[in-house]
Amino acid sequence: MGDERPVRVLLAKVGLDGHDRGLRVVARILRDAGFEVVFAGLRQTPEMVAVAAIEEDVDVVGVSMHNGAHLTIAPAVIAALAAVGRPVPLVVGGIVPEVDLPAMRELGVAAVLGPGASNEDVAAAVAAAAAGDADGPEVAG
Repeated sequence: MGDERPVRVLLAKVGLDGHDRGLRVVARILRDAGFEVVFAGLRQTPEMVAVAAIEEDVDVVGVSMHNGAHLTIAPAVIAALAAVGRPVPLVVGGIVPEVDLPAMRELGVAAVLGPGASNEDVAAAVAAAAAGDADGPEVAG
């Protein structure tokens, strides 16, 4: 019996974006792939995500965005994680235009997953982020 625990992932929607179906699908994909998923749900603030990341001892944070606020919300989440001393990788899912990928990379986002990402894409991106192997945003899907 190994002593290694599964990768723990916190999934959340930050802000007032109420579209959570995709995030729920991602939670199931990751759970089925052997990840331990903590579902924070809707209407979280970056600070709430950071506190949950500490309380739940997560390895990766995933946020879903469909409101065009990725260039505002992603850096706020990254800053909040750093402020509480838990700078874990951030994976962003949702609608992110290709033109914004270089900026997302500069912000420190580990990966970006688009609406067409396969189950394998999702699991691989989160695993790479947890291992520190993520090269930065590329939209999978």
